[in-house]
Amino acid sequence: MNRLRVWLKASRLASQSTIALGLLFGQAMAWHQTGRFDPAIFALVHLYGLLDQLFIVYANDLADQEVDATNATFTLFSGGSRVLVDGELTPEALRRAASWMAGLAVGVGGVLGVGWGLWWTVPLIVLGLGLLWAYSFPPVALSYRGGGELLQMVGVGLVLPLIGYVAQAGSFEGFPWMLLAVALPLELTCAMCTALPDQPSDAAAGKRTTAVWMGVEGAQLAIFAVNLVALGAFPLVSWLPSGDARSYAFVAAPLLINLATLAVRRRARPGTPWMSAYVSLGLLVTMSWLATAIAALFGAWG
Repeated sequence: MNRLRVWLKASRLASQSTIALGLLFGQAMAWHQTGRFDPAIFALVHLYGLLDQLFIVYANDLADQEVDATNATFTLFSGGSRVLVDGELTPEALRRAASWMAGLAVGVGGVLGVGWGLWWTVPLIVLGLGLLWAYSFPPVALSYRGGGELLQMVGVGLVLPLIGYVAQAGSFEGFPWMLLAVALPLELTCAMCTALPDQPSDAAAGKRTTAVWMGVEGAQLAIFAVNLVALGAFPLVSWLPSGDARSYAFVAAPLLINLATLAVRRRARPGTPWMSAYVSLGLLVTMSWLATAIAALFGAWG
């Protein structure tokens, strides 16, 4: 039981929500555009999502082991799972687990290819795994060099929705690319939010996250502004007719949550409970818009 507890800690399953919403967003777009939805494909897509998320958290723990050991401001959202720092697992165990998760994720793509002819899912899955490698590991290691948040944006905001869409629609045809004008910036701010709590240890390690080179306050202001522009763009790229009031209703809650981030921004500094509150609100901006868009695309609302 203790061993299971350690692996659950390492797995950081709370982060699965980000992966699942990205995949579900793509499938909702496929349903709206084509009317196709296969429950078996849905199950396999989200099995891939679980494997992908486990690969990400295991691999990131390995890549950031030294930085995490000096991190005194970690939160639920950042700073790794701590299983290596606390000596609960060995790097070799996590490396093996990450390799297995990556192999099984590609295997799910192979099942989709053999069973349904959905071979495009395989290169998309490999691309997603490659983005994580480029994010964390040499020789690229953009989370250290700068640009890691952009890689995370592409992985979660583009690759995952494409996998969900192609799996259900069977091709890229009809993919509503304009919606990425909202989804991509919102995923960028998610990545920027989760980097904020680790700013002191990241700065000491020479990592070039946005929180380091912009400063915590500068990054917070940028997050607010990017969210505001992205949500404001939704009525322009919505699938609804021009001027339809529902386009504005769909962004009402995320806009209010974005405003709420301003109320806690000045108190939200690394190592304080206010930082966790701020990051929670920042993530909720994106997640609330995605949840609303998914419900609307499936026809459950609007």
